[in-house]
Amino acid sequence: MAVPAQADEVHRVISTAFDPDFYRTVYLDLADPDSDALGHYVRVGWREGRDPAHWFSAAAYLDANEDVRAAGVEPLFHFLSRGRREGRDVRPSRLAANYLERVGWTPARWAVEPFLTAAQRPPRAPGAMLAPGRDLAAERALVATEFDAAYYLATHPDIAAAGTDPLQHFLVAGWAEGRDPNPRFSIRDYLEAYPDIAQAGINPFVHYLMAGRAEGRIARHDLGFRYDLIAGMEPVAARLARAVGASAAVEPGQPAALARAIALTGARLADLHVTFSHDDPTATYGGMQLCLRREGARFAELGVDHLHLYPAKPWPMVRTADEPGPMGVLLNGRRLGVYPPATVRTALARAAGAVPPGRRSFAIHSLLGHCPDETAKFLRALGLRAGFFWLHDFASLCAGYHLLRDDVEDCAAPPPDSAACGICAYGPFRGRHLDAHRRLFQRLSLTVVAPSETTLNFWRAGAGLPVRDAVVLPHAELVDRGPAPARTTRKPLRVAYVGMPVALKGWPVFRALAERFADDRRYEFLHLGGRADPSAPVAFHRAVVSEAEPRAMQATLEALEVDVALIWPLCRETFSFTAYEAAAAGAAVITGPDSGNVAAFVSETGLGLVLDDEAALARAFESGAVRKLARARRAARLHELRYSGMTADLVFRGAAE
Repeated sequence: MAVPAQADEVHRVISTAFDPDFYRTVYLDLADPDSDALGHYVRVGWREGRDPAHWFSAAAYLDANEDVRAAGVEPLFHFLSRGRREGRDVRPSRLAANYLERVGWTPARWAVEPFLTAAQRPPRAPGAMLAPGRDLAAERALVATEFDAAYYLATHPDIAAAGTDPLQHFLVAGWAEGRDPNPRFSIRDYLEAYPDIAQAGINPFVHYLMAGRAEGRIARHDLGFRYDLIAGMEPVAARLARAVGASAAVEPGQPAALARAIALTGARLADLHVTFSHDDPTATYGGMQLCLRREGARFAELGVDHLHLYPAKPWPMVRTADEPGPMGVLLNGRRLGVYPPATVRTALARAAGAVPPGRRSFAIHSLLGHCPDETAKFLRALGLRAGFFWLHDFASLCAGYHLLRDDVEDCAAPPPDSAACGICAYGPFRGRHLDAHRRLFQRLSLTVVAPSETTLNFWRAGAGLPVRDAVVLPHAELVDRGPAPARTTRKPLRVAYVGMPVALKGWPVFRALAERFADDRRYEFLHLGGRADPSAPVAFHRAVVSEAEPRAMQATLEALEVDVALIWPLCRETFSFTAYEAAAAGAAVITGPDSGNVAAFVSETGLGLVLDDEAALARAFESGAVRKLARARRAARLHELRYSGMTADLVFRGAAE
């Protein structure tokens, strides 16, 4: 298998065949003649599916050579340095025909030796690339009739940020990059369904408008979002290879720099709480990140320093000792840099050893990106063995930590040697996770902490790990505030989706519901979150929970008088802040049976409905039965959310040694 090369070597080799004129012509955001086309391609272009020259399709090369894709190697570099000698084939860019037609090259010249001098290369096109036999004005006029500029810019923020005319971008390069012109037409589906169009290298949307629709060709398939998820699923091996390559490219700091950074914080480290997770909780927002920030804040109130360690680059699974693993270091919320694990262990042990140990504890919130043996060794260097392991997800049961077979169907964590694991993309990597967590639990004395009883019971049934103890500590609890205010006017039933519009959380289910009942005056569909989906016929309201605005989502739900929140995740939720926020704001929660703690929460409190499946959900709306969940009809009540102090609540009630 190929291995990632150094960036300067990749740059040098690719420069011998890279065609900057082609690149700037077909990718309008790089059209400026002073732009660094080669640098852009090497850094990000090839990962975005852009081609370096008319004769070379990066996507086709990766599709044909899975070992190259899995290794995370830039395809043109691999071809030039090895692929040529190994007899690997190349295919021209999907943009080649239009580009070369534009600059006057005949088909006979397209097959010439690709490594031409600058003088031999076709001149840069003076304008946008056109489909053969058409002019830009005709192309533009035709596509403009059904092109949705607002949708295009909203779904492709890079185009919006570049200030490029969206229609022009779509005509020149967007279609070849797989960008859809409106929510009703899929470039990928059309090309997959009609290989004659793909082989011709013409804009599929232009073909559809000119002839395809009249011929009865479909604009997009109707196989469901799960089909799309499986079709677009990146191989797990490729995700791992990308993580390895990205981590290997990180230049970690020196031991002296970390020692100085620790000293500058003024932390004494006598009283110290250590946490591990998959990312920097101060840089991103999400359920686990908010939990970690609350945990750190509570320890700070108690006069305890908080050290947090995370992988410098994202990892899809646990790391082995022979894989690169530079670690990011946070101390009391301050970033101290990125260092090798051994450097972090030595520096922290030396700093902490310089003072008499006081109250010290640790909590592992996620092992993704961490090596269990290094983690145990680090803690032992600080004199720690007994601590806490949180069940924010089910990574201790499988590399597919959401327990979704091929990212679409709940698997319930069957035995590792089952046929079900044999057909799942995560199956080959499950043993890696099980072995890693077993080693961690054997080397440490861990109390497992679950945010819900249903999560702990499910985990206990499948984990079989040696635990010191197991406890349930909810992230938040509802505190009654009294009845919700009565509405002043009669309104349609307000149905909301809460959170980011991603498939994992059930966005396609909500969007399909909103599309089906878009013209039904009984209902009004809303989306509350941090990012809108312009393809959905819903009213978007921005609401993002943060340290500064912890009640942002709940307050927005209350202000909009939402009747029903659809919380329909594909995976088993270990807790679900959105369900609690919706209930606290007086909304009823509708969920499915495989939603983990969401279904348990609704069943135990009676604050909503648990429906059998998506068909039952559609029937409830069709019949109008769901309208019994209107605020007035069920006498909705408001609540406050009382958040836990996370691990601090356990440490200071004597749950650990």
